[in-house]
Amino acid sequence: MIATTVQLLNLYPVLNDLPDTIRNQCLAQAKQVVLPGNTPIFDVGHACSGFPFVMSGSIRVIKSTKNGREIPLYRVFPGESCLITTACLFGRMSYSARGITEGETQLLILPGPWFDELASFTSFRAFLFQLLADRMADMMQLVEEVSFQRLDQRLANILLGKGMHLQMTHQQLADEMGSVREMVSRILETFSAKKWVRLGRGKIEILDSAALRKLTDEL
Repeated sequence: MIATTVQLLNLYPVLNDLPDTIRNQCLAQAKQVVLPGNTPIFDVGHACSGFPFVMSGSIRVIKSTKNGREIPLYRVFPGESCLITTACLFGRMSYSARGITEGETQLLILPGPWFDELASFTSFRAFLFQLLADRMADMMQLVEEVSFQRLDQRLANILLGKGMHLQMTHQQLADEMGSVREMVSRILETFSAKKWVRLGRGKIEILDSAALRKLTDEL
């Protein structure tokens, strides 16, 4: 547990501001969990029993529709907190979205009562509120993209944010956009016909980033 403790304090330095006795008691109560990729951590309607510190890997938080489509809300990486989990713990509510691991993910899960203990300290509350503010800004950006951008513009924006060579399938892109594979494939074929991208099996090469960027700027 020593290596994990050092790693935890490096990722979440706010814990260094807590009294030694409180910090040590919290660490003693935290449960270490290692989960393989694509493992559900929480789902809609589930009770929230603890606060996860992400040590490695990541959590993808999504909202599912009745017809099976999924809209990605955000990802939680090491050193970050989960907006929905924090809100559930503060409000004593059940989950309103789903969380799934991306690749092998290591967590330290702090029981709910000990989360309340940490939240009683000003420094930890400030840490949570700052992360909540950052996450809300990301959510507002998502709402703006979904509401005001066309699907081809959103896809172009995602492609531009992943470098010149992407190792992604059309289905993975569709999942990230909250769309369906057929629509994404159709748009990519259009981009390919215009020589903006080159398509391969499970990979995409960007040929004309300027054209994609111009598309994202259109009203």
